[in-house]
Amino acid sequence: MMRTMAVLCVVLAGCFSTVATTGANKTAEDPDKVEPTALEEDQGGAVKPVPFDGKRAMKYLEAICDIGPRMSATPGMTAQIKLVTKHFEDLGLKVEVQAFKAKQVTRQNEVEMKNLIIRFFPENQRRIILCSHYDTRPIADQEEDKRKWHDTFISANDGGSGVAFLMELANHMKGLKTSFGVDFVLFDGEEYIFDSERDKYFIGSKHFAQTYKKEKGKAKYAAAVLLDMIGGKDAQFPYEGNSWLKAKDLCKDIWGVARDLKVNNFKAQEGYTVLDDHTELLAVGIPSIDIIDFDYKHWHRLSDVPANCSGETLENVSKVLSVWLQRVK
Repeated sequence: MMRTMAVLCVVLAGCFSTVATTGANKTAEDPDKVEPTALEEDQGGAVKPVPFDGKRAMKYLEAICDIGPRMSATPGMTAQIKLVTKHFEDLGLKVEVQAFKAKQVTRQNEVEMKNLIIRFFPENQRRIILCSHYDTRPIADQEEDKRKWHDTFISANDGGSGVAFLMELANHMKGLKTSFGVDFVLFDGEEYIFDSERDKYFIGSKHFAQTYKKEKGKAKYAAAVLLDMIGGKDAQFPYEGNSWLKAKDLCKDIWGVARDLKVNNFKAQEGYTVLDDHTELLAVGIPSIDIIDFDYKHWHRLSDVPANCSGETLENVSKVLSVWLQRVK
């Protein structure tokens, strides 16, 4: 994922699975003039967030991390798929497996990867994606002591928090009144990086995006929200640069809801510009944004554990997205 200092050096940019391209850290165009949201316009803002349970979400996160490392095509990933599939199936949902083969530049053999898709309100052709990667990086490459790079690395926030968030949100989706179908998508292969300068990034999201592009005439995605390191304590979410540049209206809508709800984790100012899973979706015409904490100090370190994550932060993200899903037209 992304750390703030990374954008200052092009050489270092390749070290990040969320690849930094430029540093902005500047105020976006008239952030105080965010357009009124549907929340303000509809019945005086009567819509309420779903009763997302942050404590339960943290239990999901702990269960995920108890598996240990969850790299693509490993027993840890297989165990995670089993855990996640059981959770959604117990809620009466179908987990669609998008399986594909992939070969990393620095690996000798190709491996099988699996994106997971869980669809809500499948009768709606107009759809929205909530997504996250769910694989973990093979090495903790931000540890200062390189001898620790291959120690057990469970990557709680970076790869776990988005999964736990969607698991908890799924408990509340059935009664959500939205005009859109909603797809939860878990991308494989985002962290399948062994050499940060040579290896390919965003393998799962690229496969998903290209598959969508080929399936013309099927469901149309109106928007996508990528959840990337959304569980850190006191996390701050400014606009990500590519999101602001290429999906500005979507940024305004979601950050506008955050403003109305007084969820202060969302900052109406432009942060850093990164390449991440959302850029693969943008490339095929899906308006997509990245909700990302640029300053999570445990990124790609052994200290990225559940104890450094927060159920309150996950609740705040849910407040914003669940109200937005009910108001987006």
